[in-house]
Amino acid sequence: MEATVQRKTLTMEDRKVLAEMWAAGERAAVIAVKLGVCPDTVYKELKRGYTGTLNELSRPAYDPARGQAEYQRRLRNRGRWRRDKEEHH
Repeated sequence: MEATVQRKTLTMEDRKVLAEMWAAGERAAVIAVKLGVCPDTVYKELKRGYTGTLNELSRPAYDPARGQAEYQRRLRNRGRWRRDKEEHH
């Protein structure tokens, strides 16, 4: 019997937990287990909320509000063509 894959969207609370654990030096795999997602989801979220700086541990700094805002922006634009592509078709 195959296991079904549960897809989970991170909430703002999840993002805050991720930010705290990441800033404390926790590994992405451990954060993923805590949040109930795969490690790739954690890495994608870290990229989404990257502030462009490094934290005290010389890791990419993560801002949960930035991650949430970027997620919402991409959700709104999902399925839309960019204007420059529409002009060429």
